[in-house]
Amino acid sequence: MTNTIEKNLEELGVVLPQAAAPAANYLPFVKTGNQLFVSGQLPMKDGALAMTGKVGRDLSVEDGAQAARLCAINLLAQAKAATGDLSKVVRLIKIVGFVNSDGDFENQPQVINGASDFLVEVMGDAGRHARSAVSAGALPFNAAVEIEAIFEIE
Repeated sequence: MTNTIEKNLEELGVVLPQAAAPAANYLPFVKTGNQLFVSGQLPMKDGALAMTGKVGRDLSVEDGAQAARLCAINLLAQAKAATGDLSKVVRLIKIVGFVNSDGDFENQPQVINGASDFLVEVMGDAGRHARSAVSAGALPFNAAVEIEAIFEIE
């Protein structure tokens, strides 16, 4: 893939942030063979957590989808840090999205669509992926959403 991802990000007016450092004893990403595993990313913007609280109680589904989009931007920032160049990203294989919500919340898929739709918009068909979208009773720092990813890389 040429610099299509970078070009699409530019056309959308999205500037990737500096990849966040881990908040504990883990790696932000691990490369093995042609796979890149990116640790869970939070909805960070301008170096701060942008969306906190429970989706469906403190935040709307739309707010949650916006948080998921921010997580996806941060996933791409980690992929760029890992590869040095997003043109080395062949495809997105899978994302797992965690939604901070109460036990009766049922709209996890609509929330995680914020990430899925953005990644397909930026990566085209290479952004189509397998996915899980689940509720979590709590997330680190009270984040609204956390998403991890697996990419195929050159």
